[in-house]
Amino acid sequence: MSAANDARKISRYVAAVATTAVLFGAGLFAWNSLPPRTIAMATGVKGGANHELGIRYREILAREGVELQLQETAGSLENLKRLRDSRSGVSVGFVQGGTTTKKESPQLESLGTIFYEPLWLFRRTGAGGPGVKGRRISIGPEGSGGRGLALQILSRTKLDSVVGELFGFAPEIAARKLIAGEIDGAFIVTGWESPVIQSLLNAKGIEAESYEHADALIAIYPFLHKLVLPAGVLDLSSIRPPSDVILLAPKASLVVRGDLHPALQYLLLDAAVEIHSPPGIFQKAAQFPAAESSDLPLSVEARRFYKSGRPFLQGYLPFWIATLIEQTIVVLIPLAALLYPAFKFLPQTYDWMMQRKIMRLYGEIRLIEADMEAKGEGFDARVLNSKLDQIDLRANHLRLPTVYASNLYTLRSHIDLVRTRLTMNSDASRG
Repeated sequence: MSAANDARKISRYVAAVATTAVLFGAGLFAWNSLPPRTIAMATGVKGGANHELGIRYREILAREGVELQLQETAGSLENLKRLRDSRSGVSVGFVQGGTTTKKESPQLESLGTIFYEPLWLFRRTGAGGPGVKGRRISIGPEGSGGRGLALQILSRTKLDSVVGELFGFAPEIAARKLIAGEIDGAFIVTGWESPVIQSLLNAKGIEAESYEHADALIAIYPFLHKLVLPAGVLDLSSIRPPSDVILLAPKASLVVRGDLHPALQYLLLDAAVEIHSPPGIFQKAAQFPAAESSDLPLSVEARRFYKSGRPFLQGYLPFWIATLIEQTIVVLIPLAALLYPAFKFLPQTYDWMMQRKIMRLYGEIRLIEADMEAKGEGFDARVLNSKLDQIDLRANHLRLPTVYASNLYTLRSHIDLVRTRLTMNSDASRG
């Protein structure tokens, strides 16, 4: 078997060892790159619709081994504040449409819109005619998106100057005080399914008021949408409500920090589909989640999700195993592109390195022969023999694989030939 073939075998062995080392390193890197097992979500007031949705997200993520910690807040504006603050620990939250922009929140991204948040205006029927003039009105607590939206509408319609008194009650408290007659009206932003809304819609002496100039307000505030609560939807036998109720509604977005691990973004998007895709009184089936980015840009993962669905492996493997494999592949592809040329030429490179050790000594032998020829009979045999002895000693100590033993024996034979020639020439010069 030739030395070249043996060299190829050795180089393949070296390549296998190197490949194993690279795979191990890539696996270790991928393991360290796995997403955290705990993340925090900013939801809303405890008992409110958004907090209840947070509980559902928590249950779904728990099935995949991820703990979702819920942080109660006053509402959308406080959610936004915590998301912007990297020290808060919050990575995801519900944010009401129209509360921020990409310029104001460059560190945040959207996973899409997930539901309508109607702005309800409830009033006591015994408190005079329609409207809010001269009344005691709750507009929601500080930090809630509903308060900001209510103030915008009151200001735009010039009603802020005629309202008797404004209060900042949370939805549950506002509903209780409205039913008790302690206030005359309340702006509340929350979903149809909210217990607060259901209690007010079914309360005697309380009615939901329509927005008379809804189309104009939508033209002024493009993030708003017009919703219709149909007459009789509560009770067809008594036709409650007695007529259609026109509502204004921004859309809520599922917002994440831009540094949230991609795998967790896909997990949240899966949960969003499970929670928000069923039909509702204001939405069609599969209308949400939607690839809309009116306030904040969609994340890269969200765009891929809406275009192609969840990553392939996550459809067939448990979340953590799929994520580990995906992270390993992400590392291996550029490594393979980088290392393939090296592995391809490794056999030739290895053989060249081994041969070079031998050829370096051959070069020194040729220098001795050239010295002999140049000086004719005037060379110093003792000096040249000493050089040959040094070369022979170095050859004897060369660390080479056994497949190069024949090359080494040939080298030492050539050393002996030169030494013999040197002795013969030295004897001839003395004779």
